[in-house]
Amino acid sequence: MALKITLVRSLNSCKKNQIATAYSLGLRKVNSVTTQPDNEATKGKIKTIAHLVKVEEV
Repeated sequence: MALKITLVRSLNSCKKNQIATAYSLGLRKVNSVTTQPDNEATKGKIKTIAHLVKVEEV
């Protein structure tokens, strides 16, 4: 399985680790979308920025 991750809120005024996490997932601008594998590392990154993203299973 894979996860479709969409950045729905801006990275302005976020902590540095949250911005770095979003960049590591390939999310740069609002409404940018990326597909990542469904594994523990990805789930940990999503947990860090859960308030900024929308996640769907593909």
